[in-house]
Amino acid sequence: MSSEWFNRPDDQRYLSLSELYASVRGRAERSRTRTVDSAAIRVEARSGNPEHMALMLPGTDSPAAPTHWSFGQLSSLVGAPAAYLRQLPAPLAAINLQYGLSSHRAEQIKTLETKDGRVELRAVTGPDYGRIYDHELVEAVQKIAGNGTGDTRWKVPGVLDWSSGIYNPDVDIAKDTTTLYASDRDVFLFLVDDRNPIEAGRLPNGEPDLFFRGFYCWNSEVGAKTLGMASFYLRAVCQNRNLWGVEDFQEITIRHSKYAASRFAHEAAPALTRFANSSPLAFVNGIKAARQQIVARTDEDRSEFLRARGFSRAETAKVIETVFVREGRKPESIFDFVQGITRMARDKPHQDVRLDLEGKAKKLLDRV
Repeated sequence: MSSEWFNRPDDQRYLSLSELYASVRGRAERSRTRTVDSAAIRVEARSGNPEHMALMLPGTDSPAAPTHWSFGQLSSLVGAPAAYLRQLPAPLAAINLQYGLSSHRAEQIKTLETKDGRVELRAVTGPDYGRIYDHELVEAVQKIAGNGTGDTRWKVPGVLDWSSGIYNPDVDIAKDTTTLYASDRDVFLFLVDDRNPIEAGRLPNGEPDLFFRGFYCWNSEVGAKTLGMASFYLRAVCQNRNLWGVEDFQEITIRHSKYAASRFAHEAAPALTRFANSSPLAFVNGIKAARQQIVARTDEDRSEFLRARGFSRAETAKVIETVFVREGRKPESIFDFVQGITRMARDKPHQDVRLDLEGKAKKLLDRV
């Protein structure tokens, strides 16, 4: 989530679901998809412009300009290295690409073409590619989240104030706080129900341990990624959109295969609705059970418990120390160990290491 927030330019950030939907739906309405014979495609390049290349698709009079993404897809389908072709003058790259298309054994490809002043080739896939349009995912989210700005319980998240440690759910939605994104090749949305926190036990100081629900989902109608959605409970979201205290993480992914649209309609969209309307009782009971399940009472028990689950000697000592510093006692329950692992993960500078540790914590909690 933080990577999405950090890497998206302003023109990929939207302030409401209606604004996002209008953009991706309008793009789809200006588009068409069809299956064509690869050998019938003609690659054109002008010797006077070494950077200009266009494709003449069968049944059209106007050339189609490939996007950076579709050029890579087309090159991959014919077995040509796209990075190398991009370094060549357009006429020379065109000769290589034309040869690949003429001898392409798959024979047929599916195109996604958008006309917006000129014809733009946005995607090139196999003939059985099951396209789920970006606006279909946004529309499914709108059914439970309205505009995503607070008109329903689901909204763009607030911000954790690091100076006070207090999470504020009411933050103005702006380009630097929004979590609704779309580019020419994908869409990504993150919403939370942070005005209705759920109490799952007590903190060591006696204050309630509060969680709220959240989900994010993604799609690419041009084949850059699968369709997917993830739901979870969390404690806070900070300004750079790191998620803290994530528990009960569940994920669904759907490849864009032949029956992808049907799977989205019958599996993914209903799953999102079920999560939005579900009772948090199972989650709360799971947290309580994890607090009650004692697995270690001595230092030897603690070391053996963590070492048996793949933690190094140094990591084991760090988890135990982290819980002691934060809680004033050494870990005993499953929940204690989970909290120690996830807190240690926050200090890791590399995302892959952090996610690996959080995955181990999830497995521990899943046991309960």
